[in-house]
Amino acid sequence: MESTQYFEVTYLDTDCGRIRTETFDDVHAAERFAARQAADERGWAMVDAVPVEEARKAA
Repeated sequence: MESTQYFEVTYLDTDCGRIRTETFDDVHAAERFAARQAADERGWAMVDAVPVEEARKAA
């Protein structure tokens, strides 16, 4: 089955103070990663479902 979406985790990298983004094919993996990033008292993370575009499907 072909997935119609992927998941982006946007988070604050508390080691360097930069906002970063990681992508995941699985929502559970994205949520686990986000939880680890938000565990720091200054940390935060959010998970977004992003529709897969035709160009990405072909890649």
